Amino acid sequence: MSLRSYRRFLTVVRQFLPLALTYARDRRRFLLFGASREVTPSQRRERAAKLLGSLLTLGPTFIKLGQLLSTRPDILPPEYVAEFSKLQDRVPPAEWEAAREVLEDELGAIDEHFSDFDTDAISGASLGQVYYAEVEGDPVAVKVRRPGVEDLVEADLRVVRWLLPVILFFVDDARSFSLETLADEFATTIREEMDYRREGEMLTEIRRNFEGDDRIRIPPVVGSHSTGRVLTMEYVEGTKITDVEELDRKGIDRTRLAENLERAYFQMIVEDGVYHADPHPGNLAVADDGTLVFYDFGMSGRVDSYVQERIIDFYMAVAEQDIDAILDALIAMGTLSPEADRQVMAEVLELAIADARGEDIEQYRVQQIIQRVEDTIYEFPLRLPANLALVLRVATVVEGVCVTLDPDFDFIDVATDFLREEGYLEESAREFVRDRVTEVSEAGRSAVRIPPKLETTLDRIDRDDFYVRADIEDSDDLLDTLAGRLILGMLATGGLVSTAVLYAFSTPRAMLLAALVTTTVLFALYRSFRQRRSIRAKPQFTRQQMRQRDSVGESGVPSIGADGPVSEEEAEVPEDDHWT
Repeated sequence: MSLRSYRRFLTVVRQFLPLALTYARDRRRFLLFGASREVTPSQRRERAAKLLGSLLTLGPTFIKLGQLLSTRPDILPPEYVAEFSKLQDRVPPAEWEAAREVLEDELGAIDEHFSDFDTDAISGASLGQVYYAEVEGDPVAVKVRRPGVEDLVEADLRVVRWLLPVILFFVDDARSFSLETLADEFATTIREEMDYRREGEMLTEIRRNFEGDDRIRIPPVVGSHSTGRVLTMEYVEGTKITDVEELDRKGIDRTRLAENLERAYFQMIVEDGVYHADPHPGNLAVADDGTLVFYDFGMSGRVDSYVQERIIDFYMAVAEQDIDAILDALIAMGTLSPEADRQVMAEVLELAIADARGEDIEQYRVQQIIQRVEDTIYEFPLRLPANLALVLRVATVVEGVCVTLDPDFDFIDVATDFLREEGYLEESAREFVRDRVTEVSEAGRSAVRIPPKLETTLDRIDRDDFYVRADIEDSDDLLDTLAGRLILGMLATGGLVSTAVLYAFSTPRAMLLAALVTTTVLFALYRSFRQRRSIRAKPQFTRQQMRQRDSVGESGVPSIGADGPVSEEEAEVPEDDHWT
């Protein structure tokens, strides 16, 4: 295993070294010295495309890493997030004989467990591949873990750990934290996705939550034919959800279908707390009767009750166009830092809502607001909690699929109806009334306590016994910087005087020593003033910058549903890819 890890390390370094050198040159024009280079959005897109190619070349682990990075706008610039969002987990299936060994190791002889088994794989992915079979005449889909993938993944995870300290050396503190947590999250996620027992349990739990709902269909697991490396489930056919022409031919109401999709995800995230986390078009299908079919629960997650409540607050605030409430919800969820400039973020959200409204003030999409916040998260930068990153991406992709089904689909209107039907709006109203009653009560008590305190304060002022203590907050150590510069300035002044005096008294050695020390001090002072960020505030994000970004056609970030339906090229997934 160690030898394989070393070989993989060399392979990974060879793939990433050119891009790493390019990035180092961006920071220092001549690698070790020189000013930084300006990188345009088009250059970032070009580099993102090259990096995407490297991830595909390196195989399963790095394909999954790219998919995870596409949910983390706090780590990557928008151009990279957009490029990595195109990653489709499609690779040619392994040879049947290798897959047969996995099946027989897990279940025993194939003929004894299946009445029929098609040895040509329906689809292949980086971690597993799917076959059509029959159990006692009933059609099933058999998902088999790719042979040898466990050792490859473990070797690659070791390589990622080895490379992480090198990467952290080149990034700031905020992203260092995010990258370290991402590495832990990635190792956990990919191991969970290889565990088909966990996938079966998540599928069964979500399926149980939709029992009695004839709008949703989730294939049940065949437990007798499932293990940690083999997952057998009912085979359910359906039309790809973005194949609008076929849906129209079958007479399926696409608007109703989009509503059912959004409501299903709201139920999973807001009510049940367990959700299908990979809603791209290849994993969603439609039965002939209009039933929505879900496939592939390898990527699935949980949401705790606190985050559920904050998500409700967020959607309520968006529906009411309450900027302050949106910011409060984002801060409560951990998406925004409490120290973030609220005025700047308010401007971002105001522009996002204004852009999304269009001609009709009520027609705007939450995905566009999320996209703006994602872009800003990288530029600040801020930290995005891992448990929320996946939810954020799910909301974006689901909204995009809904708009593909119905270009006039109003995501917020459906969300508001759902919250109202489930009683969340009424509960929010009752909570609002309770909060106001509490505030009035506290204000009354304060009004009673203030007069005696005010009289005591006035008495102290009259006796000259009143003091004011002020604490200066200097989180960026600006005062230390100023003090350092003053000390260096005084040393430099003293050195210049000493050099001149020694020169006048014709003591060359002492003069040269004084001149050398003075030159060193002057250089240190010069370097201090070159670091302008240490004492001058630079706007992090401005309205004008946003407009400039939007005005450059080629710098726009492609997003599903932001400017209309998803094209067939963007949503292209093989018809049977939903089984991967």
